[in-house]
Amino acid sequence: MSNQPPFQANLILPPGTQVVTRVAIPGGKNTAGTIQGAVGIIVEAPIDNTHAYRVRFPDGGEASLRRSEISIRKQWQQPETNPLEEYNLYNYIIYRCIVGSRAFGLDDNNSDTDRRGIYLPPAQMHWSIFGVPEQLESQQTEECYWEIQKFLTLALKANPNVLECLYSPLIETTSPLAEELLGIRQIFLSQLVFQTYNGYVMSQFKKLEQDIRTRGNIKYKHAMHLIRLLISGITILKQGFVPVQVENHREQLLAIKHGEMLWEDINNWRLSLHRDFDRAVTQTKLPERPDYQTANAFLIKARQQMV
Repeated sequence: MSNQPPFQANLILPPGTQVVTRVAIPGGKNTAGTIQGAVGIIVEAPIDNTHAYRVRFPDGGEASLRRSEISIRKQWQQPETNPLEEYNLYNYIIYRCIVGSRAFGLDDNNSDTDRRGIYLPPAQMHWSIFGVPEQLESQQTEECYWEIQKFLTLALKANPNVLECLYSPLIETTSPLAEELLGIRQIFLSQLVFQTYNGYVMSQFKKLEQDIRTRGNIKYKHAMHLIRLLISGITILKQGFVPVQVENHREQLLAIKHGEMLWEDINNWRLSLHRDFDRAVTQTKLPERPDYQTANAFLIKARQQMV
């Protein structure tokens, strides 16, 4: 028991917190002792960690214990070590691409390089009780890699960020399995694009309008990407692919980004695009739903390769 996770020395635990004793408590003249590992509840907390907590046990007995003599029960129940920590999951990235402004063709000298992709963990890690993280993310390097099942699930829901990964022109890493996925990427395109893209843009424009009313300023870069998203959604429904680069609208979109277009004009463009979107969904040849069966078969194949 002495190898449990170390306590947080500067944290004052509030009354009501369940704790586990790290030491045995000898009995007194009129009290029974308590074994190491007993569960109790804090009934009185000190003002700092130089003083003791008052802990009550199920038999009604109480004891004064210092922070070093107790552990939070939820932490105590966690495994001491994760044997899977030895894996560097970045070694299992099967697809890496550049997205964002650089992929859209809207970058400037101050633009970051955003990388996204997929990682496929080894089978023993996926099967373990410790599980695998749904995504690997580094804010410092602007990278995010989804675990393959999470990626496929988001793609089936027409998540714009994930669909743009599948159609990015700037690919840096691709395994044979990822090449196979790119070859069937059209299975993720469906009329769900209409609900996903349209709903997101409308909700975000409401927030922008609220910012104008309360703060008097506009997040022009965000407005630019919302307009771009509508253009993308319309193209998907009409032409059956995700347009990442925006050459035909580059100058207008950059005018929004740089605050050179009036808010009234931005909003009128948005409303016009919504009308185009409404027409496009009634005329599209895309299916109502994506191809779940093919996506599932691909996931099973990917898992089998890691056994």
